[in-house]
Amino acid sequence: MSAILLAFALAALAWVFVVADLLRRHRPVWHWYVTGYPLAACRVLFTWRRVAMLNDLAVSRRPARGLLGDLVVKGDPLRPVAPRASFPRATRLGLTVAVRLHAGQTPAAYMKAADALVHAWKVHAVRVTSPERGLVLLTATASDPLERPGLATAPATLLSALIGVLENGRAWVMDLRTVPHWLVAGATRSGKSTLLARLITQLAPQNVALVGIDCKGGMELGLFAERLSALTTCRREAVAVLGALAIDMQERMRVCRLAGVRSIWELPEKLRPVPVVVIVDEIAELYLSDGRRESKAEAEQCSTLLLRLAQLGAALGMHLVVAGQRVGSDLGPGVTALRAQLGGRICHRVNDPGTAEMTLGDLNKDAVVVAQSITPEEQGVAVCTGSEGSWSRARSHLTTTEEAAATARKHAAMTPALPALDRALAAVEGGTE
Repeated sequence: MSAILLAFALAALAWVFVVADLLRRHRPVWHWYVTGYPLAACRVLFTWRRVAMLNDLAVSRRPARGLLGDLVVKGDPLRPVAPRASFPRATRLGLTVAVRLHAGQTPAAYMKAADALVHAWKVHAVRVTSPERGLVLLTATASDPLERPGLATAPATLLSALIGVLENGRAWVMDLRTVPHWLVAGATRSGKSTLLARLITQLAPQNVALVGIDCKGGMELGLFAERLSALTTCRREAVAVLGALAIDMQERMRVCRLAGVRSIWELPEKLRPVPVVVIVDEIAELYLSDGRRESKAEAEQCSTLLLRLAQLGAALGMHLVVAGQRVGSDLGPGVTALRAQLGGRICHRVNDPGTAEMTLGDLNKDAVVVAQSITPEEQGVAVCTGSEGSWSRARSHLTTTEEAAATARKHAAMTPALPALDRALAAVEGGTE
């Protein structure tokens, strides 16, 4: 009888391990709540006092009055008291602990102890923030969120795109209503093209006009031509399309002025023009010239028109996403002026420090160092800017070319018609411009 019970127990244990493995691979969030969180919470509770003492987070109580009078003997703490910590609260990818600071403490001491907490709690990372005075919030992530960026979720809103996941486990969202223009830098096979494909996939189901500028013969953005309202494959076509957009921008200004509003979003829906997102793949192709007068003139025109769109387009529903392998002052002064207007920054692995500096240097020097540490094996990993001047490591969701092209075909019927751009391209093809 005991042998039968033992066999049943072993079978049940094996089944538990099988189910746990299936949860870990297919439902990692459930696996964390069921098995990971209880163990991690116990480690936090049992190690907190010792970690606090070893990392100078505990504070000694003063000896009882009358024992030594006002004489203080400097030496080992007599009665160290660890800061008061809340019970670990579970999140989708880890846990949080709120800690009440002792008088005179600052969050900097906890930032220094973050690595010690990582090892004591056996988690991937611990982030320290201070949501209010006298309180720090320790946010632990159980595993690297960048390994599975497809787990992030976010509500769908107009002109917002769920790109992937941030290092803290939150969704990485490009919201063009909040940050209207973006600069994306990255070397070959760094994940830049995948990010653009993801962006187009997310914007395709929305009532948005997408305009592609791909002066590499349309090899990248040509795959999504069915969902693009216009696609240029050379600089001459780009000049024509950007010029038509600049004229359309003037018309939108006129409509807003007559209606007495300051942006198209304040217009009645029936009068509101469709938002336009201009995606530029490889900015260097627009700015470099071969020395000929015609080539220099085209480059100057592109520089001027892009800068005008960046300066005036946000309130008029015109947005820029500019990407390039190399972004530097050697492309001309126009690039530096354009960069100043592109508030959103994304830097993948780059081949030269200058591009990382150009992309992130004017925002945060630490972000430049982190961007330069991205390895070739970390495809899709980037340093991106966030709200209030913050930055974070992030990873875009892997979107294959086939998936992106299929999405573009699926939503081809939603492609808004922009007759002015069609006429501009037809004039270039006909040789009349």
